[in-house]
Order: sequence, then C-alpha cells, then structure tokens
Amino acid sequence: MESLMAEGLRSRSSGLKPIETKRKWGIEEYNMVTVEDEPLSPMARLFHDRRFDVHAVAFMACKTRISPQPVKEKLVHTLLKHPRFTSLMVVDEENLTDMKWVQTKIDLDQHIIIVEVDETQMESLDKFVEDYIYNLSKTSLDRSKPLWDLHIINVKTRQAESVVVFRVHHSLGDGTSLISLLLACTRQTADDLKLPTIPTKKRRPTPSGYSAKEGLWRLLGKFWLFLVMLLNTAVDVFMFIITIMFLKDTKTPISASADFESNKARRIVHRIISLDDLKFVKNAMNVTINDVALGLTQAGLSQYLNRRYAIGGKDKGATERSNNLPNGIRLRSCLCFNLRSSAGIEDLANMMESGSKGKRGWGNWFGYALLPFKIALRDNPLDYVKEAKATVDRKKRSFEALSTLIMAELLIKFFGIKVATEVTCKGFSNSTICFTNLVGPQEEIGFCGYPITYFAPSTYGQPSALMINFQSYINKMIIVVSVDENAIPDPHQLLDDFEDSLNLIKNAVIEKGLVKNLK
Repeated sequence: MESLMAEGLRSRSSGLKPIETKRKWGIEEYNMVTVEDEPLSPMARLFHDRRFDVHAVAFMACKTRISPQPVKEKLVHTLLKHPRFTSLMVVDEENLTDMKWVQTKIDLDQHIIIVEVDETQMESLDKFVEDYIYNLSKTSLDRSKPLWDLHIINVKTRQAESVVVFRVHHSLGDGTSLISLLLACTRQTADDLKLPTIPTKKRRPTPSGYSAKEGLWRLLGKFWLFLVMLLNTAVDVFMFIITIMFLKDTKTPISASADFESNKARRIVHRIISLDDLKFVKNAMNVTINDVALGLTQAGLSQYLNRRYAIGGKDKGATERSNNLPNGIRLRSCLCFNLRSSAGIEDLANMMESGSKGKRGWGNWFGYALLPFKIALRDNPLDYVKEAKATVDRKKRSFEALSTLIMAELLIKFFGIKVATEVTCKGFSNSTICFTNLVGPQEEIGFCGYPITYFAPSTYGQPSALMINFQSYINKMIIVVSVDENAIPDPHQLLDDFEDSLNLIKNAVIEKGLVKNLK
C-alpha cells in the first residue's frame, strides 16, 4: 500500500524555496503570458514562511468513478479563469521581501494526479484514502508551478465511488474565499445551469414609525452596546497580547508538541451526522447552529479528555461531580475571521465565466480571536449548548478580530514579516485548537458533472495539534478533524465522542419537553 501511495505522489516535490530571479520579475524566463503582476498581501506573505506553511485541502466524495478528461475541460473554463490559479509566486533576489504573483501558462497534466489501484488487493479502501491524504500532508506544493493540485482517487469507499482531493496553498486566499471559489465551480445536479444556493442569515426588519421617545431609547441602547464592545475589545486584545507573550493553554493530552515544525503531517478524518438533528436542537433551545456545533464540540472534547486523563491511573468516573478532569483547564481556539467583503459564489462564477481579473472579495485579509472552550462534564447536556451560546454572544460584542488585523499589519510594516510570523505562530501554538463552521449548499451539487455525496474542507501545516471543521451539505453536517497523531492517536474515537454528544443533547431536549417550543 505504501508503494501505491508513493506512486500517487510521484509528481509531488517538497519545493520549499520560492522562485527567485536575478532580473527584476524575469517574465521571459518563465514563459509568462502577460506582464500583469500583483504584490502578495502581507498575510499571504506570512503563509510562505516555513513555520507557517499551511495548505488547505477539500475532499469531495463522488457517486461515480471519474474520468480526468471532462475534469480538465471544465477546469479550463472555471478554475483556470481565476488569476491566482494561473500565477507563480515570484521573489526578487535583490529584495527577498518583494514577492509577487505573476501570470504564466499552465500545464494541467502537472496539476491533476490520477490514482488508480487494484481494489481487490486492498484490505480497506477507506483506510487507503485516509492514508493517501495523510501522506499528502507530509509534502508541500512545488513553488515552481501555480500553488494547487487536484488528486482523483478512483476507489470505492463506504460512501462514494471515487474521491477528489483539492489542495491549495493558503497564501492564495482565506478559507472563505477558497470554499466559495470551489462551490462556484460546481452546479446543481437537478439543473446544471444553476449554481449552489447557500442559506443566508435573515435580517430582522427595521421597525418604523416609532415615537421620538422610543427613538431616543434605541439610540441610547446602540451607544451602550458600542461602549460594551469597546470594553470587551480592550479585554480581548489584552488577553491576545499576553497569550502571545506568555499565557499558554493548560498542558493537556491533546496539546501540540514544542517541536511541531519537525512533524507537520496531519491525519484527516471525518464523520457525517444529521444536520436536521442540529436544527432540532437549535429551534428547541432558540440558539444558532453555530452554538449547537460549539456545544457538542465542548461536550465531545470533555468526554474525550476525561477518558485520556484516566489512562494509567484510577478512573474516577464521568459525572459532573466525579471525573478525571483537572480543575480550571484553559483551552482555547485561535479563530481566523475573514474581514474582507467576500465575493459571493455568483460573483466568482461570473468573474470566471467572463475571464475578468477582478479581485473583489479575494485574498487573505483576516484577523484573529481567541475563543475559550469550557472543558467540564455536565450532568445536564443542555448546559454545553447554553455555555457555548454565552461564549459566542460575548465574542460577537468585540472588535477583537479587526484589532488583531491592524496589529498584524503594523507589525509587518515596522518590524517585518519574520516578526509578524513569529507572533502569529505564538498565537496558534499557545492555544490548543483551530475551529471553523462553514455553511454549504442546500441541494445536491456536481463537480465537473460528477454528483457529490459530501465534501469536507480542512488544513495541514498549522501549529495546532487539532483542527475541527464543521461543513454543512444538504441535510448533512460533516465534522472533519485534522490531528497530530502524536497528540491524538485515535481521531475516530474523538469523532465518536462528538456524535455521542449530539445524541445526548438531542435526547435531553426531548426528555425535558423543549420539543414543545417547536409547535
């Protein structure tokens, strides 16, 4: 099996050095098709530091086996119309901090890798795909080509007939931009002319016709909220600064090792649960899907850590009063917030169709926020969701992400990219988790004409030993974890704990009669 994976990765190269040229942007040397170029944004340059060499991956499970030729033909008219995916990252040798995207001709055969195996020789095809992605995470994209590739794995798994792994260097764009672009390359299977539809948050109607007294109270309420946000921001920024300086999370069994640079490989596994179950809890408790997702994550992590702390010692139980968890565990996620006005799926599709070079809503322009996780066992499972809601509501009333973005740009401007990278790595390494929750299509979609049963995004190369992604798709919620196996050797058990936690919360809603709220 190892030899098959090596064959599948034969065209990959570690290529850790960016392209350099003695002549200022030596366009002729690289067969460039246009003289247009664009400087890398400060945040994109950060991702080219060896300590923060982060790659985004999205794997799509398809209902049929895939032929590469239709995929190539479709990509020419979609993905390759986006300038980032036909650009080299070029560095001026005279000024190594001067990095630009420069357009080039592209050979699709160098970017599309076809993996064919003798399925009769495989003990577990699901394990083969999992190991293939794990081995892929040990490599970096070749800087001598545009920084993306597509792996087509034609093997039958439990949930699909084939799997497509789309890998992109994170310097090309933030997670929101990349997922939006991927979805802009898909169409609804029921109508291949229609783009996917993504549910959006409905705005509350603005009341009209209120009296002058009511208007004054509304104005005072907004002013008070602004003061609260300023106070919360001051506290959050202070906590962020001391986290970078010295305030580390509690050392737990899932903490990353100090020498994470020597082992950036990640085991990426997933679990599909019912989105309807999350909506059931959401409606019964009058919270958001994000609150439920965070609540079941805190519950699952608490159960998992309680079990891990019992290893090698006396098991005290798994109740609120008697358990193995130390008191006062500090465990946080370093969240990345996209602060750019993101282009929608339709905007990106129109841009690719017209061949426009517009960059509205594209790139890396994000800030950081520290999201505390409550690690404790609760006899009432609904407490996990209530605590998650309180945490999220508090974070919504803060300009922390915007403030950290400004701080990062000032660091880059006055102290250089190396200092900014060191600060960013400190923020991630002194916290424990990366956590995201993304909204997906409401109907079945097809990639290059092939219907998708599910798709799931993740990353590797980040300092954290654990990354958790929630991705919705039709009536499914896909939980994806990217783990350092030195810290989390049993990621499937962690997924079991997440799924069990959702069932506990759902059953508690029914037992306590909250289902009446739905009537």
